[in-house]
Amino acid sequence: MSNHNQPDKAELCSLFRRFIAPEFVISDAETLKPYECDGLSMYCEMPLIVVLPETVDQVQEVLRICHRYQIPVVARGAGTGLCAGAMPNATGVVLSLAKFNHILEINSQTRTARLQPGVRNLAISEAAAEYGLYYGPDPSSQIACTIGGNVAENSGGVHCLKYGLTVHNILSVEMITVEGDKILLGSDGLDSCGLDLMALITGSEGLLGVITEIQVKLLPIPEKAQVVMAAFDTVQQAGDAVGGIISNGIIPAGLEMMDTHAIQAAEDFARAGYPKGAQALLLCELDGTTEEVQEYIEQVEKLFLTYGATSIRTSQTEAERALLWKGRKSAFPAVGRISPDYYCMDGTIPRSQLAHVLTEMQTMSEHYQLRVANVFHAGDGNLHPLILFDANVPGEFEKTEEFGGKILELCVAVGGCITGEHGVGIEKIRQMPVQFNQQELQQFNAIKEAFDPKGTLNPGKGIPTLRRCQEYRSIEPSEEVNHG
Repeated sequence: MSNHNQPDKAELCSLFRRFIAPEFVISDAETLKPYECDGLSMYCEMPLIVVLPETVDQVQEVLRICHRYQIPVVARGAGTGLCAGAMPNATGVVLSLAKFNHILEINSQTRTARLQPGVRNLAISEAAAEYGLYYGPDPSSQIACTIGGNVAENSGGVHCLKYGLTVHNILSVEMITVEGDKILLGSDGLDSCGLDLMALITGSEGLLGVITEIQVKLLPIPEKAQVVMAAFDTVQQAGDAVGGIISNGIIPAGLEMMDTHAIQAAEDFARAGYPKGAQALLLCELDGTTEEVQEYIEQVEKLFLTYGATSIRTSQTEAERALLWKGRKSAFPAVGRISPDYYCMDGTIPRSQLAHVLTEMQTMSEHYQLRVANVFHAGDGNLHPLILFDANVPGEFEKTEEFGGKILELCVAVGGCITGEHGVGIEKIRQMPVQFNQQELQQFNAIKEAFDPKGTLNPGKGIPTLRRCQEYRSIEPSEEVNHG
């Protein structure tokens, strides 16, 4: 990928420092260290240089220089991603958008907000609250993750069942191409003429361009919202209850499931009042008018009892509702208290396959002698198995990685897919040939080439090159990336 006329590290830093303040062009090893990985810390690589521009013009100039000399560029937001999508390239530049953290406009009449990509997900709803509005997609990491990263990975969250993923909640995107040109995708309206390139960019993982502005839709804060928590003796009963709610025409704002390991860890961490003896827990949020919510609450409580719930608790105050969700949204860090390390997977399956897949995962868990804590969006079948392991034990991460790959292959086998909201990145690139055939992968590569003919935007992520498809099934992890 390199050019024989490519400047060396010092020369490249000098080029960047002509238009970016010197302290925001980082090249020393100690200051580069925090950028070596994203939230999936098992995959690490030190970048050549990190730049932190603060204007769109500066982003354009960085991309023009890198394009001219065929230098890899990896765009980075808050670094909360979980697929190694923001892991640096050893010969390339990390383009950090951390300084793009301003809310540009909130329009209460059109119920929209214009944002820079570094704005935190939760900050959107906090700013919109004074207008009686909020932003729908709410990943568990919403206190830290940024809207630019949400667009790059098409993030969801606990409320995605009713209100959709990121792709359903954005109107337009300003993007800088690999050549440094600024383009606008989408519009202020609900539809735009021509090809829907904005939907193509959403979930593209930094492979097609660098996002510098997003316009999102805002929703009115519901008049009433309550959570019904139900405990079950078996995962099968809880899975059947999920299907029962949906088949009865009830669309909850959120429908989440946790298994016994996750319940116990979350309860010890958040003190949300979860029943620690339960094998499975469902959290079902209903929102709308007071009358609607009351009617749905009664229906859901009856359905849960029909499917064998051993206990039911319904939030009576906003504080109680927030506490019940705090336990769920704290599940990932909570599990970190019961294991030295964990590996968070992200696959999606048909709801009808929920009990079967969880049973198969338990069999795999016994085979690999690794515990699994399950926390997931039960309503739309987006699983987040957390495989517990100890990275200090030689070979245990490799075993964990293999186990995770088998879970993803199981998701595909039952009619699902290898990712729901975390993305492919490096983590799941070996499973791409399991999900897609050669012709489909060829089409993905053609799209990548159309946007990035020299392949310098986030190279090695998301889409396996066709000549490597078979190799991904047999290579050792250390042949592809460094493991921390």
